[in-house]
Amino acid sequence: MSVKKQLIGAVSALAIAASATAIAEPLKVGALVPLTGDLQSYGGPSLNGIELAAKEINAAGGVLGEDMEILDGDTQTRPQAGVDAAQNLANVRGVHAFVGALSSGVTIPVAQSVSKPEGIPQISGASTSPVITDLDDDDFLFRTVPSDAFQGVALAEITAEAGYDSTGVIYINNDYGKGLADAFKASFESNGGSVTEMVAYEQGQSAYRGELQQAGGGDALVLIGYPENGQTILRQALEGGYYDRFVFTDGMKAPELVENLGAQYLNGSIGTAPQAREDSPGAQHFNDAYVDEYEERPPKPFMDTAYDAVYAIALAAEQAGSVDSEAIRDNLRSVGNPPGEMIYPGEFAKAAELIANGEEIDYEGASGSINFDDNGDVPGTFAHWAIEDGEIVTKRVFEPQM
Repeated sequence: MSVKKQLIGAVSALAIAASATAIAEPLKVGALVPLTGDLQSYGGPSLNGIELAAKEINAAGGVLGEDMEILDGDTQTRPQAGVDAAQNLANVRGVHAFVGALSSGVTIPVAQSVSKPEGIPQISGASTSPVITDLDDDDFLFRTVPSDAFQGVALAEITAEAGYDSTGVIYINNDYGKGLADAFKASFESNGGSVTEMVAYEQGQSAYRGELQQAGGGDALVLIGYPENGQTILRQALEGGYYDRFVFTDGMKAPELVENLGAQYLNGSIGTAPQAREDSPGAQHFNDAYVDEYEERPPKPFMDTAYDAVYAIALAAEQAGSVDSEAIRDNLRSVGNPPGEMIYPGEFAKAAELIANGEEIDYEGASGSINFDDNGDVPGTFAHWAIEDGEIVTKRVFEPQM
């Protein structure tokens, strides 16, 4: 008998013993999303993904027979605001787990200031900084999106395929920006490419011409940032003649950029973003369910990964037989990793029945594998996307060659 099987047997016995009494409170999940600030264009869709997962789970009978609740807090894409929102959710509103934040620069201080000391599991569906892998978080921080150690390789791969031999790099000055810039540079140069200069930028400035001048000289500009200030950088790059060819990352995959700057200036731009293979059962279910609920699915990342984070938390609580935060944390790997019967999005009732029968489960998400390693990281695939005729289109989904 596997260790996982023994664990499930033990917790199932506890759950059966506890089932004679009503659950005193429902599972409460705090959604840390940027409804304002640099990443606000991603906040609403991510919250949609979170609420869609909860709606499906509740329709399937809820967690331990109770409807789960989603309580949101606006991180404003700023570290202190994110910490304040998390403290309110934890200490005032009594959440048992967090989904979020999006920015690594917010997720990391939340983990260190709130999740770890309060003992609350936190799953980010968007924070990709390599710093998170080795963060001292007492195993309370997980993520359903792959590290930028992988995205940097994917970005270098599509940049070389586009025929760019040299690039300038401008990146947002936080853990996300620096980690991805470093990963891109290492991979691009190891395969014969050249980075003319790597320049950090600060949020909230009205002009970035100095950064553009410093990063000039390459075949294309690799811009690692967020839409609000990224738009300013692009406009000034075009107006000043610094660059007219661009390579983006997931943080810049926003239709608003095309709408505000004009398709004629951004057509031909390329980028990467974490994305599941579109023919997977989980991805197909999520796409159909999202469209049914919200009429259309925008071409933005992090909706499916946020959705998967909610499923992982709910399944972990169901298997633990408790909404206790530490118990949820201790069951996340068991419900997300093999061995076990494969569970896909939309199959919460099936999962609950298997758990009640002492069976092992393995959740395969809308965004791909949710196999948490010892650091709470997951593997992943990436989309090579491009702007064509004013639209963001997926060219292919691939696994980078590390």
